[in-house]
Amino acid sequence: MRNSSNKRCAFPAQFSGGDDIPHNEGQSTLFFGPWYRKSPFFEATQRAGAKAYDIYNHMYLPGLYTDPFEEYWHLINHVTLWDVSVERQVEISGKDGAKFAELITPRDLTKCKVGQGKYVVITDENGGIINDPVLIRLEKNRFWLSLANSDTLLWAKGLAVNSGMDVDISEPDVSPLQVQGPDSKNVLKDLVGPAILDLGYYYFMNTTIAGIPVVITRTGWTAEVGYEVYLTDGRRGLELWDRIMEAGKKYDLRPIAPSEIRRIEGGILNYGSDMTLENNPYEVGLGWLVDLGKKADFVGKKALAKIKKEGVKRKLVGVEIQGPQIHAWATEFWDVKKNGKKVGHLTALTYSPRLEKNIAYAWVPIRLAKLGTRLTIATSAGERDATVAKKPFVDPKKSIPKS
Repeated sequence: MRNSSNKRCAFPAQFSGGDDIPHNEGQSTLFFGPWYRKSPFFEATQRAGAKAYDIYNHMYLPGLYTDPFEEYWHLINHVTLWDVSVERQVEISGKDGAKFAELITPRDLTKCKVGQGKYVVITDENGGIINDPVLIRLEKNRFWLSLANSDTLLWAKGLAVNSGMDVDISEPDVSPLQVQGPDSKNVLKDLVGPAILDLGYYYFMNTTIAGIPVVITRTGWTAEVGYEVYLTDGRRGLELWDRIMEAGKKYDLRPIAPSEIRRIEGGILNYGSDMTLENNPYEVGLGWLVDLGKKADFVGKKALAKIKKEGVKRKLVGVEIQGPQIHAWATEFWDVKKNGKKVGHLTALTYSPRLEKNIAYAWVPIRLAKLGTRLTIATSAGERDATVAKKPFVDPKKSIPKS
């Protein structure tokens, strides 16, 4: 989960899970089995009362503890802890590590220092988006790609085999937690000392928490002040969780699931729903991540140059949907209509308690992407009038997470 920086997590539709977990009659059941991996924090999330899970990157992702709106307000006003170890890392290393990292992304990494991170896109030969990870530069030739939900490890391995470069591609034993919300600075300061307060947005530090090795980044999937704590010894997951919870007691730290409400407010995209391999960065508003003029070659350069020159035919836009609160997530790609005809589809929907509006993302033809364009959305609550709106819906300059 990130915000334009960040990583991405999906809000789950599957509820409850397994023979050993109580669930209400009539609900679908998500069974726990060895064919999906459990995180080092899995038992802690069970203990904390997680009652919904999603499948993400071949792992279980906690999707709900109490109520989405209660969890949202706690994130906005206090501090929260998330198990996001589903954000798997692809490590790039070896003599040609930096050269390969330049090849895999259109973003110019000569501007990324050791100790710094960058939000990037990974594109295929046609300019399609394979992933939108946070890249972390650990050493001159060593990087982590902290990933959204797709099999980027296999793509990177295949690319490396045919690159002719001296590079190693692996998945290290690294599992992140997120500590997000206005009191996250206080919790981390109590855990690792005041140096954390000097950590810039999208920078990281190597440190320990009670002797547990971690990498801490100033990133998150909330557009709020926050950090990600990358555990580098999977045997110590429960110990790390408990240490963070203990430090957060006086700040009312609570475990929650990734907040769909806050990520949509913040203009954060979710891979697999808002964008897929069929989409290019210019269509989804991520053209700023494509540096066509960078010296190093990269996969998809010719295709992306052509797309930029010709312009896009469709765009992912923000929309405000009129009427009372819609009591449903966008569990389907609901139709977007103009003058009674389908012109696109919705990818994400939520009700923003602070804006008191239904807000969403939608794919529309470029001719209908202008701010103020009126549309009709087919929702679970019936057809509703909607208007194309600017996104992010809240804090468009990202002042909050940088503060």
